[in-house]
Amino acid sequence: MSTDVDLSERERAVVNAFQGGFPVVERPFEPAAAAMRDRGVDIDGTELLETIRDVDERGVLSRFGPLVNAQEIGGAATLVAMHAPENRFDEVVDAVNAHREVAHNYERAHPHLNVWFVVSVADEERVEEVLAEIEEETGQETYNLPKQQEFRVEAKFYVDGPFDGSGDDEAETAGVDCTDLGPSVTPTDESTLTPAERDLVLEIQDGLPLTETPYADVADAIEQDLEWVLETIKRFEQEGKIRRIGVVPNHYALGYTENGMTVWNVPDDIVSEVGPEVAALPFVTHCYRRPRHDGVWPYNFFAMTHGRSEEESQRRIEQVRETMADYWNVDDGDWDSLFSTQILKKTGIRMAERAEANTESR
Repeated sequence: MSTDVDLSERERAVVNAFQGGFPVVERPFEPAAAAMRDRGVDIDGTELLETIRDVDERGVLSRFGPLVNAQEIGGAATLVAMHAPENRFDEVVDAVNAHREVAHNYERAHPHLNVWFVVSVADEERVEEVLAEIEEETGQETYNLPKQQEFRVEAKFYVDGPFDGSGDDEAETAGVDCTDLGPSVTPTDESTLTPAERDLVLEIQDGLPLTETPYADVADAIEQDLEWVLETIKRFEQEGKIRRIGVVPNHYALGYTENGMTVWNVPDDIVSEVGPEVAALPFVTHCYRRPRHDGVWPYNFFAMTHGRSEEESQRRIEQVRETMADYWNVDDGDWDSLFSTQILKKTGIRMAERAEANTESR
């Protein structure tokens, strides 16, 4: 697996090892390194920390730390498609991007729906207001495609080397899991946040400090006890407010430049059966059920794939099609693949407003 950056064998091992499963303890790098040594990689805690620092500074990582699940923190987000005419493309895109609620925006190769963006809001009712404003400003219709069922959200990108998942024995399985380390906690059914939990979310959403004691540094920053921070992060991980903890690769830097959004017109009565099977394919990073729009958008199933070449991407899309074909007769007109051709905006989900709106004193 080639990459666009020159990675040493140790760096490859680190990128692969902890895209999740990083320990939640006061000094996490030594036990994390010990778990790597147990599986054949000679590294100590100091070397692990220095390696993560180095690949982060070189742009191999987007960040290091928890991947916060915005959906569980509060507010709402939705995917929206629209048409931007060629002679007004920049004008339409500028109007869309001017809305602070628009977090991501991509141009995708499609004969009609060529602009795809995410709207993130503190109050779900605000979605329709934002779309109405965009339609009035641009004169173009928007097509709201909210997530109706989630089958997978796990954007992990491995490179050739230790822990890349290419082998059959334990030493070659993907990643290293240290989630058994840390405090023993009990998940709650609370949907709202306390002010302290809100502060924690906002402190860690962009990553952890790359120090020997990252969780203690977070505790100092929000003026909370270390044990409370460890227990809350561990509980959030179990409750789904945090999807995983570890390195978050910059997939473009790792050579995953082919970003294919495959869309399918799956018979409604088998979506729930097909979804988990497609989601189980290791190269599918996001997999959802979304609504159709009569006469414009016939597809109700989305599966994101990523490849390092056009050939690899096409092979992976064909594997999705073959998986689908085990359940229904897939015709050529039943699916499409929309590749991103341009990043139009990427500011990330604004967590502060969503967390604040979902914060209560208790």
